[in-house]
Amino acid sequence: MTVAILFISLFVFLLIGVPIAIALGASALLTIYFTTTLPLTIMTQKAFTSLDSFPLLAIPFFMLAGILMGKGGVSKRLLNLATILVGWMIGGLALVTVVSCMFFAAISGSGPATVAAIGSFMIPSMREKNYGEGFSAAVAAASGSIGVIIPPSIPFVLYGVIGGVSVGSMFLAGILPGIILGAGLMIVSFLISKKRDYKPEKRVNYSTKELLKSLYDAKWALLIPVIILGGIYGGIFSPTEAAVVAVVYAIIIGVFVHKELTMKDLYDSFREAVVINATTMIIIGLSISFAYIMTLEQIPASIADFITNLSTNPFVILLVINLLLLIVGMFIDTISALVVLTPILLPIVTAVGVDPIHFGVILVANLAIGFITPPLGVNLFVASSVSGVKIEKISMAILPFLFSMIISLLVITYVPALSIWLPEFLQ
Repeated sequence: MTVAILFISLFVFLLIGVPIAIALGASALLTIYFTTTLPLTIMTQKAFTSLDSFPLLAIPFFMLAGILMGKGGVSKRLLNLATILVGWMIGGLALVTVVSCMFFAAISGSGPATVAAIGSFMIPSMREKNYGEGFSAAVAAASGSIGVIIPPSIPFVLYGVIGGVSVGSMFLAGILPGIILGAGLMIVSFLISKKRDYKPEKRVNYSTKELLKSLYDAKWALLIPVIILGGIYGGIFSPTEAAVVAVVYAIIIGVFVHKELTMKDLYDSFREAVVINATTMIIIGLSISFAYIMTLEQIPASIADFITNLSTNPFVILLVINLLLLIVGMFIDTISALVVLTPILLPIVTAVGVDPIHFGVILVANLAIGFITPPLGVNLFVASSVSGVKIEKISMAILPFLFSMIISLLVITYVPALSIWLPEFLQ
């Protein structure tokens, strides 16, 4: 009875268009009201106490750092560097978009933020050069998904807190998988561009002097991941403190070095970060309340038994979990899915010998694909907003990139060394 009310009410709320956070909280509330002896106040208690976490403070600060960097002139310097590195190739602008998103991912930690920051520059540029409008928006939407894989990653922070895994190790674990995903998107962009005869961005090659100058111009942006990861693994500061350092660094660079961050920009950045973080914290709090009801009803244990009864082979279990996560990512946002599913799935995979760090990368990579799969597909909506292209057109153009990301996901899943080599090497 309890399980039926919990999931049927959730499905009904989602069906009528209730936001996912409110749907999770409301379904948990109805379940408590009708089927348990728990006081209704347990909802607010769980939601509030779940947010009383020092590591979770890293999330708003990394958000703010990414926004400040975007407004402080970092994006265009990264674009210039990417243009010199790959802009001379066939489909140069598409390749520049992918590489720029990989660079910006090392600043923002957010998929939609990466699409907005890079897509606002690159989508109009590609359309001006007669790239297909659906293709242009799809490249930006798919590439933005890398924003949650390459560190610093907000989902990695959340997974680390929920799963009891080192956030610093998760950051290191995301580097090589992020590069794998980016390389796959570049290959697809190149092949499509070659077939459609999309010309290089400017000229065939750039001089070494131009490359060195662009590297020098982008040096402050490229130092950010070095400072964050170096500081964490050097024992200088925790991941949360690293996020604060990133904010201070972004302000100093934007105001005093690039001199492009005005007082109005600072105000707008703080306001934007507050609004986004408020939404994020509501989602986390209500998702944890929902997960608490699931735990009381032993739903995680039932799911674990079901999956392990299918097979005890890690290869098969990971395949089943990947299929589950790809479906979940189509309907539920990354943060809610992480909060609800991590406590369920992590014990299952660790029981068959999968490293928690490796599984964290698999989990986030799956949900990153959810950024570009309808009907939720947050990156699709951001790209549509930036480009003015209809969602339906972007959804069709995204299919080759989706296929590439699924192939990359399988590589990440079944080659654990890609995720755990760097954390083990630097321990």
